Amino acid sequence: MADGRAGRRHGRRLRYAYGPYTGGPDPLAPPYDIRSAMDQIGRDVMEGSSPRQALQELMRRGLDGRRGLDDLTRRVWERRRDLQRDNRVDGTLQEVRELLARALDAERGSLGNEDSDDARFREMQLDALPPDTGGSVRELNDYDWRSADAREAYDEIRDLLGRELLDQRFEGMKQALESMGPDATPEGRAARERIGRMLDDLNELLEQHARGEDTTERFAEFMREHGEHFPENPQSTEELVDALAARAAAAQRMMNSMSAEQRAELAELSRQAFGDPRLSESLARLDAQLQGLRPGEDWTGRGNFRGDNPMGMGEATRALEELGRLDALAEQLSQSYPGARMEDIDLDALTEMLGPEAAADARTLAELERELHRQDLFRRAADGTLTLSPKALRTLGQSVLRDVADRVGGRTGARETRRSGAAGEATGATRAWEFGDTQAWSVPRTMLNAQLRRAAGDDRVLDVSDVEIVETEQRTRAAVALLVDTSWSMVAEGRWVPMKRTALALHQLISTRFRGDDLSLITFGRHARTVELGELVGLEGAYQQGTNLHHALLLARERLARLPDATPVVLVVTDGEPTAHLERDGEAFFDYPPHPRTLRATVDGLDRLIGMEARFTFFVLGDDPGLAAFTDRLARRTGGRVVNPDLDGLGAEVVSDYLRRRRG
Repeated sequence: MADGRAGRRHGRRLRYAYGPYTGGPDPLAPPYDIRSAMDQIGRDVMEGSSPRQALQELMRRGLDGRRGLDDLTRRVWERRRDLQRDNRVDGTLQEVRELLARALDAERGSLGNEDSDDARFREMQLDALPPDTGGSVRELNDYDWRSADAREAYDEIRDLLGRELLDQRFEGMKQALESMGPDATPEGRAARERIGRMLDDLNELLEQHARGEDTTERFAEFMREHGEHFPENPQSTEELVDALAARAAAAQRMMNSMSAEQRAELAELSRQAFGDPRLSESLARLDAQLQGLRPGEDWTGRGNFRGDNPMGMGEATRALEELGRLDALAEQLSQSYPGARMEDIDLDALTEMLGPEAAADARTLAELERELHRQDLFRRAADGTLTLSPKALRTLGQSVLRDVADRVGGRTGARETRRSGAAGEATGATRAWEFGDTQAWSVPRTMLNAQLRRAAGDDRVLDVSDVEIVETEQRTRAAVALLVDTSWSMVAEGRWVPMKRTALALHQLISTRFRGDDLSLITFGRHARTVELGELVGLEGAYQQGTNLHHALLLARERLARLPDATPVVLVVTDGEPTAHLERDGEAFFDYPPHPRTLRATVDGLDRLIGMEARFTFFVLGDDPGLAAFTDRLARRTGGRVVNPDLDGLGAEVVSDYLRRRRG
C-alpha cells in the first residue's frame, strides 16, 4: 500500500490503508476514449477497410478494456452450448415411467398376497398392458386398484401431466396447482375447474380477436377474472397473444427436440392429464389459434439436448425459450443484418443471460457509436456510403502527428516545440494554451474567454482554460508536393499504412502550424493523380504493376507552378525503381526491368522541377540496390537527399525533413 493513516471510532483505533485501485476498470475514468476509438478506426481504414467496416470492427473488438461484441457473442454461444450439453427434455416421461413402475409394483405386491381367481385375473391384466408408457396409462384409466399406494402413484401421474402441460403455457401455474393439493381433494378439483373455465374464456377471447372484433372490454373482463395466471401483466389482447405465442412456440420446439417415439408417447400421456382429455383438447385449440395469430414465431425449430439432467415439460419449455432468447441475442450482437444498430441489443435480456457487466459493456459500445456519429466524425457520401469527415481526419492527424513528434523528440533529444514559426512573427490567429507553450498571451482573447465563463455562472476571475496565445510562423512560404508510391509492392511489403500515416502527419502539421504553406498529395502507381487527404486515407491497395514517378513529377510541377512566390519542396516516398512513364498520347508505358525510355522520361520530369529550384528528398523503403543506386544519382543531380528510414520512423523522417527544408 502506498500510504496509511490511523483514526478512532467508538473508542477503537482504526487503521486505513491506501493504494492503487484494483477492482477492475477505473470507476472514475470516462466510459470511452473518442481519440483511441478514432485511432483504431483510422488504422483499419488505412489498411483498406471502409469506415463502416472499421466501425463495426471496433464494436466487435471492444475498446479500453471493455468487452466487444465478439466476446459477448462467444459467451452467448457458450451458454447455449452448456444448456444443451447438460440437460435433456424427457424428464416428464422419465418421471411418469418411475411412477408407473411404482404403481405396478405396489399393485402386484398387493395381489400377490391374495389367493383368489380375481387376483390372478388382475395380474394377467397387468401383464397384458401395452409396452409403451402412454398406452399403459390409458389402459389403467378404468382399473380398480387394490393397493392404495398404487392408486396414489397412478393419480400422481395424471396430476403431474396436468401440471406440466399447464406449466408449459402459463408461468407459475405448476407451483400454484401443487399448493392446492391433488385432484382428489375438493380444493384440487375446484382449482382445476377454474383453470378449465380460464382456458375456455381464453379461447373465446382469441377467436373474437382473430375475427377482427374489438376485444377491449372482453380483455379487461378476462384479466379481472383470470389475471393471476399471467404475471407478464399484458395491457392488451395483442400483448397477451405475444406472451402466449412465444411460450407455445417454445413448447412446440420442445416437442420437436424429442424423438418420434417420445413425441408419440408424450402426446398419448397428455390426453390423460388430470384424468380428463378436455385439458389437452383446450390446449390444442389454444395452440392452433396462436399459430394462426403469430405465424412468424419459430414453430419448427428444435434443440439438441444431450445431457444427463432430465427436465420436465415446463422446465424444458423454459430452456427452449432461453435458447430462443440466446439466438436473438446472438443475431443482435452480430450486427450483420441490414440496418443493424447497437441500440437493437436487448440489454435486459443480456443482463439476464450474461450478467450486468456484459450489459454495461454493450451499453458503453452503443454510447460510443452514438458519440462518434454525434461528433460528426462520419459523413454520408452521395452514393450512401459512410466516409470519414474532415473532423475525423483532423483527429487522426493529431494523433499521428503526436506520435511522430514523440519519435522526432526521442531521436534528437529535444522536446516537441509548440512554436509554429521559426521567425516568431504573429499570424493574427490565436489558439488555446497548452502545456509547454512559450508564445505570448493574446490578452483580448483571454479576457473575453474569462468574461464569457463568468457570465455562465463561474465566479473565478481567471482560469487556465481562458488563456489563448498568439500564433506565429515563419514568413517564408513553402509549396510541398508529397509523392507517395501506391504500387502493389507497397501493400505486399506492409508499407501501406506507414505511408498513409506519414501523409496524415504532414498534412496535420501544415494545416495547423504552417497554414500559409501548401500541400499537394500525389499518388503514383501505373498512373499518378492528385488526391485529397480523405481519399488517400481510404485508398485500397490494387494489384497493378507499374511505378510511374514520371507522371507524378509532371503533376507536382503543374501544382507548384501555380505558386511562384513559394519555395517548392518535393518529397518522394517509394520502394521501387520507375517502371512506367507517360507517353505523349496520355497512355502509360510499362516495362520491367526499367526501360531506358522510362528512366529518361523520369529524369526529364525531374529536370523540369530543378529549373524551378525545387528542393528534393527521396525516402527509399526497403533494400533494393537498384533503387538505391538510382535515387543516389537523382539526389546528386538535384542537390537533394536520400533517406532510408525504417517503416516506424518514416513519418518522423518526412516531418523532420520538411521542417529542415523550410528553414532553408
